[in-house]
Amino acid sequence: MKKTPFVARTLALSIAFACSAQAADFPSAPPEAGPAPKVSIPTAVETTLPNGLRVITVTRPGLPLVTTNLMVRAGAEHDPADKSGLTYFTGELITKGAKGRSAAQIAEAAEALGGSLDVTTGWDASGVDITVATPKLDAAMALMSDTVLAPDYAQEELERLRTQTLNGLKQSMSRPNVVSSLALSRVVYGAHTYGHPASGTPQSLPKISRDDVAAQYKAMWRPDQAILLFAGDITPAQAKALASKYFGQWTAPNSLLPTAPAKPVAGGKGALWVINQPGAGQSGVSMGVQATARKDKDYYAGTLANAILGGSYSARLNQEIRIKRGLSYGANSRLQSLAAGGAWTGSALTKNPSSMEVVDLMRTEALRLGKEPVAADEFTARQATLTGNYAMGLESTDGLSSVLGNLAVQGIDLQEANRFIDRINAVTPAQVQSYAGKYFKPGGLNFVVVGDTKDFETKIPAGAVRLDVSKLNLDSPDLGK
Repeated sequence: MKKTPFVARTLALSIAFACSAQAADFPSAPPEAGPAPKVSIPTAVETTLPNGLRVITVTRPGLPLVTTNLMVRAGAEHDPADKSGLTYFTGELITKGAKGRSAAQIAEAAEALGGSLDVTTGWDASGVDITVATPKLDAAMALMSDTVLAPDYAQEELERLRTQTLNGLKQSMSRPNVVSSLALSRVVYGAHTYGHPASGTPQSLPKISRDDVAAQYKAMWRPDQAILLFAGDITPAQAKALASKYFGQWTAPNSLLPTAPAKPVAGGKGALWVINQPGAGQSGVSMGVQATARKDKDYYAGTLANAILGGSYSARLNQEIRIKRGLSYGANSRLQSLAAGGAWTGSALTKNPSSMEVVDLMRTEALRLGKEPVAADEFTARQATLTGNYAMGLESTDGLSSVLGNLAVQGIDLQEANRFIDRINAVTPAQVQSYAGKYFKPGGLNFVVVGDTKDFETKIPAGAVRLDVSKLNLDSPDLGK
């Protein structure tokens, strides 16, 4: 028998000894959370141009970068009932051709400046932003102005976007977790505008015409409900001069501003929806209830409650569903706080046979958060995660612009950005328990399970609402049942 060379045996023994020593020295528990980070965001300077455009400047010298974000205080909540995705199309097409430039030429012009002209369309706001080096800012503003103020809305680009979006939807709708999440929004919000898919549906997108897009642009993209925010190496005087030069000629239409949506009708008794998707290899499981609007006084308690339930890898849902039982690659929750209301949702992707077990685990953890006080070590760890991530996000001009922009479009004092860490650290375990108890009530939770039901048919409760995915209609408040 061939013997292992002496040198190789010696090396193997050394590695084994080192690994053993490292394993023995490796801590069995994570380190204690350090002190909360300190953030100090410079005071924002505001002015308003004669056309109603609100200009906000946050000066951060030292690094020659500026993020410019133009936002309008209107989003997908203004889609017509039968044309979900209209606001999304209106925003996306802004950078797809304007003032003689094609979509490719606009992208190339932004790239030549070292940035990209990005469009964001969501709830309550739509916007265009770019980050460039300070010497390139004037040229970037010229490009943004040309693009935002005079989009072509070419029919060719509309059809291309329609085709791309429909193809993307077709692919997404084959994934049970995506279908579950979209259906849950309808279950939670019902007929309220927040319930429809912001990027549209296979039924709605073919109905959107160029005239629809042009009318939506005229109604929503107007200076008297727009905010132009500069964050970085720029003074308020420079920002005002650039805003006047490139957006001072922007005129508001004579029509009334879009009306903000009413508060959603409070959710009643919860329900379990089971949507059969034949051939699905896994089940998408989603849980949700209506929750906090952004301006509600208990927003911070809700933010911390969500962090404990499912806001990170170490949070309860992932601990129970993935780490302890291996039922999913990941389980999480999210608190979405909007202007008129909000939703608290949880989600996981699991094997078909374990879908009802995951429903029970989600329900148990949600209700437990409202019944039992959170242990001190768990509470402190989640506070540290929230405050640490927040402080880290503010290190870039883009992150700073995002935080302040969200406050601005929600009509919240911009100094709240400096108070976030103190607000989170002021929340008590009793407040988290009270918040969870307020929104997570027995019989009030909504669940949507999408998967191949033949694999868990015997486990589906008798009271579940049943639907086949072929009949699912996300444009309908009752999902087309």
